Amino acid sequence: MTPLVAQKQMRNNRSVNALHATILMGVVLLIAVGDHLMNVQAAQDLTKLTPIQLAIEKQRQRLSSAEIEDRREALMQLRALQRPEASRVALSALNDPAPIVRATATAAVLWLPADESVAGLMPLLSDKEEFVRQHAAYALGLTHSRAAVAGLIERLTDKKDSVRGAAAVALGQIADASAVTALAAVLNPQAGLAPSKKSQKGKREQNPFVLRSAARSLGQIGNGAGVPALIGALQDEKAETDLRREAASALGEIGDASAIPALRDVTTAGDPYLAAAAHQALRRISRSRTAGGI
Repeated sequence: MTPLVAQKQMRNNRSVNALHATILMGVVLLIAVGDHLMNVQAAQDLTKLTPIQLAIEKQRQRLSSAEIEDRREALMQLRALQRPEASRVALSALNDPAPIVRATATAAVLWLPADESVAGLMPLLSDKEEFVRQHAAYALGLTHSRAAVAGLIERLTDKKDSVRGAAAVALGQIADASAVTALAAVLNPQAGLAPSKKSQKGKREQNPFVLRSAARSLGQIGNGAGVPALIGALQDEKAETDLRREAASALGEIGDASAIPALRDVTTAGDPYLAAAAHQALRRISRSRTAGGI
């Protein structure tokens, strides 16, 4: 190659390199301008949001945080807003990898229509973590939706006391008569069909809170089918006094006259609180019979 040709080629290479550098700088500039315009647009969009929408958007962004406590705090803030749109943002957290976040989310989705809340919460009744199942059961009770009853009945045979207790409480809050047989069976396995195929036939519940909750829920439901099991609990002198008091109060709520003899028998009980509960129940039954023209 002659010196003249070599010089010409070097000039051409420098020109190409300069062109490439110019193009690269242009691309970088275009990206920067694009990012700036996007940021400006995002800022303008935020200025169009109402204060509530801004608050929800802030918490929605926090739900993407890598920090568990940030996500949990975001859910508590969304819950505090008590708005359907805030609950809808919280729905995704029901599938969060952290159990504490899933549990916190159960209370944050309750301002949605009941069918949406129930659809999101029901899978958590089978969560591997006890306290997530417990929180889900309590939240389902607050929906007052009959769609949750079957799943809650299944949880009456959960291995964990806390979950069984939460399910019993929730069934009382929903107050659907289809739960009476299962709740009665908690007090007395012979009172009705076992709540679940998984339950051990004839196994009696031992946890005091679960027993009291089942009795209270039978009273809240107010169906006469629960009366025999409640009378049995009331008459069981080996049972805890708290359970017998709860049974007396529940019988008063139901207002069935067939409970009157059993209630009269405990009006002279050694425990003054049990005796008072029986007297109160008798008064309620008397009032309901009078109101009904009996």
